[in-house]
Order: sequence, then structure tokens, then C-alpha cells
Amino acid sequence: MGNKTYAVKPKDIKREKYVVDASSKILGRLASKLAQILWGKHKPIFSPNADCGDFVTVYNAEKIKVTGNKAKEKTYFTHSGYVRGDKLLNFEEKMRRDPRKIIYLAVKGMLPRNTLGETILKKLKIHAGEVKEEGKTLEFNDRKEVKA
Repeated sequence: MGNKTYAVKPKDIKREKYVVDASSKILGRLASKLAQILWGKHKPIFSPNADCGDFVTVYNAEKIKVTGNKAKEKTYFTHSGYVRGDKLLNFEEKMRRDPRKIIYLAVKGMLPRNTLGETILKKLKIHAGEVKEEGKTLEFNDRKEVKA
């Protein structure tokens, strides 16, 4: 017989802490990179049914950017559960109320929609202002520059 399939064991997973500055980063590009790191897709021992990702802390969430007309046109939907209890907020209003929620929802949409996704998402911390924590600084370049 040939090689056996490797199954990740919890003792094999070594978690690191990353710190990300979100100022002038594009929302979708940042969220996809965060989702990959949280899930552990950047590691050679990645397994889709296991949580082998790292911890990520994001700061300066209020300085995130979006491209095109998304600042005015992108909408966020919530519902209270009551009749006619729906609320639609655009990106600017959501940013004014809670900028941390924008990054949270973007990353959440890129993770599995089950208990594994909930577990992975607990490793993400988002701060609206300037908070510096210990950890590796994660730097990456957007392919597209945003004009302020």
C-alpha cells in the first residue's frame, strides 16, 4: 500500500497571533485574507473539517474603504422578528453606528455556515480605534489603490 491520508489532530495544531491594521484597506480583499488565516488555509496541515487557523486582531476598523459606489449603494439587512420589523442600512450608516460589524459580517460570509464557522469566527477580534496588541503584523498589498 502507498501513503496514508493525514488527519489533523488537535495536538498538531500550532496557533499564532496576527495583528492587522485595517486603515485604507479594501473591505473584501481584507476579509478574504482574514478568513483564510482564521480557517488555516495558509498552513500545509489544512483540513476543511478542522479548525487549524490562527488568532487575528484587527484595529482601525473605522478607516476601512470600499470601491466604486458601494459606500452609498451597499445595504445591510436585519429583521427584529416582528411583523414589518425589517431594517435596511447602507454602508455609510452602518459605518457610523458600528464599524466593527462591517468587517465581522464580511468575514462571516466567507466562512462555513455551521458550528465550525462559529468556532473559527471566535478567534477574530476587531477594534474600531488604534489598539496595538502583541503578535505578528500581517502586511499585504491590495491590487487596487483606493482614492480617498
